[in-house]
Amino acid sequence: MKRTFGDIVFSVINTLILLLVSLACLLPIWHVFCSSVSQPLMLNAYRGVLTWPLGTWTFAGYNKVLHTSYIQQGYLNTLIYMVIGTAIGTVLTILAAYGLSRQNLMFKKQINFIITFTMLFNGGLVPTYMVIRNFKMLDTIWAIVLPYCVSVFNIMIMRSSFESIPSSLTEAAEIDGAGHLRILTRIVLPVSKSILAVIVLFYAVQHWNSWFHTALYVKNRSMFPLQLWLREIVIAETSSVNEVDALDTSAANQIRTLFKYCVIMISIIPMLVIYPFVQKYFVTGVMIGSVKG
Repeated sequence: MKRTFGDIVFSVINTLILLLVSLACLLPIWHVFCSSVSQPLMLNAYRGVLTWPLGTWTFAGYNKVLHTSYIQQGYLNTLIYMVIGTAIGTVLTILAAYGLSRQNLMFKKQINFIITFTMLFNGGLVPTYMVIRNFKMLDTIWAIVLPYCVSVFNIMIMRSSFESIPSSLTEAAEIDGAGHLRILTRIVLPVSKSILAVIVLFYAVQHWNSWFHTALYVKNRSMFPLQLWLREIVIAETSSVNEVDALDTSAANQIRTLFKYCVIMISIIPMLVIYPFVQKYFVTGVMIGSVKG
């Protein structure tokens, strides 16, 4: 099919826009990486966006970050919260989506309305805090994991995916005597790997980046996730570089900025590593069930 002049112009403009968007996403990450391996003195004196590390590459900042006790503990806490929260959220989302996808579910419209209503309205911070306090969950891992473990948006996406599965598959299993649990585990989930991977990614990113709820419900600093320590380093400037032995005040000030960039890099590396493996499922998983007819 011959392309018209308008098609060519559209392709050129579309390509330029996508390149600019990609550059806007990648440039901050590249700037942080270049800053994290630059010489501290040159980095402190430099103003602007870095396109290449200043001076000879140095990994002194990463060495100091990896040997800082509260960063190690925060990293471990974040991994624990992410694994537990993602597991609980995924299981509950699967169960809720499967139930809502069944055509013979009693009061289906009413239940859908109640669940969707929570996307628009909620109790607010103070009532939520009171509920968590009354359940004795303050300063526990459950205050971080349980209150926000399920996303209604994820339930709706997975429900649409389950509804797109031919009903003949489940009907044949029901004729053979299979119950709902067997249908879910043996038929529905095996053909829903794409949406399952997407939901796991959504929950993993949500828990990895979460810090606000921990700041509200947890006072024990040994339970802080990495993102909360990163917030204190970047915004509150409470880096504990001064606690490291053999550093005078001037040396600590020189390496403080380098330390900050290194912490940012190690906080985003896991998601950068995981995303390429899930990307092939992303578009397919989100689009399943979005088009009817």
